[in-house]
Amino acid sequence: MEVLWINGEEVAKLLTMAEALEAVEGAFREHGLRRVQMPPKLYLDFPRYGGDLRIMPAYIEALDMAGVKVVNVHPRNPPRLPTVMATLILNDPRTGAPVAFMDATNITDMRTGAAGGVAVKYLARKDARVLGLVGAGRQARTQLLAIKEVRKLELVRVASKSLEESRAFKAAMEPLAGCEIVPEAEVRDACRCDILVTVTPARAPIVKSEWVEEGTHINAIGADAPGKEELDPEILRRAKVVVDDLAQASHSGEVNVPLAAGLMKQEDIHAELGEVVIGTKRGREGDREITVFDSTGLAVQDVAVGAMIYRRARERGMGTKLKFLLP
Repeated sequence: MEVLWINGEEVAKLLTMAEALEAVEGAFREHGLRRVQMPPKLYLDFPRYGGDLRIMPAYIEALDMAGVKVVNVHPRNPPRLPTVMATLILNDPRTGAPVAFMDATNITDMRTGAAGGVAVKYLARKDARVLGLVGAGRQARTQLLAIKEVRKLELVRVASKSLEESRAFKAAMEPLAGCEIVPEAEVRDACRCDILVTVTPARAPIVKSEWVEEGTHINAIGADAPGKEELDPEILRRAKVVVDDLAQASHSGEVNVPLAAGLMKQEDIHAELGEVVIGTKRGREGDREITVFDSTGLAVQDVAVGAMIYRRARERGMGTKLKFLLP
């Protein structure tokens, strides 16, 4: 039998943000309908190197596709290597046999950005026009690309480790954003917005409650492992909190530290995003409400996007066929 290898360059050609949004929203819908299998991600920690390796399996019944993503997070890698690198294996549920193996680094960026876009679609004010970004790395870029698909942005404020980094973000992304990008010297200034996105590896809050105005929607993206947090816990107490997956977020999302410290309970979490998408739980209910989306990254997002890429690669004759089993 043969397995299709799809490299990173081919993945990029086969995936747009609009398509990633559609696939990811579908994945959340299936998650909300409980028509997926997805155990919480497993971690291998490498304290010596300041990184970890994550194993993320999922099966989506509606797509009749299963898969496993293996992804690392090593903040010390740049500039030699990316902080995050990933591979995805897709398996045919009928036989368990692998059908595709692909570079999932770009998939990880795009599907995480798309998850933020889906959250904004359901949780941000309809008239939200100003986006604030805390962090200016790869994920900040895809969050911006996704959010501009679901809201008509007029201004983007960005604060990062340095003004130099924020200015580089402006230079790279302003032609794609369709609006002005303003580099800010302080995180507080980036919080003067309608939609706030945090994309940092912080292990202590970097956004204070007093900086967040009523009516703001927040995508908390950076906390994706135990001990990580970006938001003052008081923000969570003021907000309607929606997670991507309750079990996974409780262990490794923005809510993990406040839950462990007894500052909030699982009952304080309003919903999973899939429940909001299918309408069994309400999203935003007023213009003065603060909403928070706690994103840890779900394997169903990877399988949904990967299945779409695999289908298109076959249709277009892309990818490289590799022998898998001996004759």
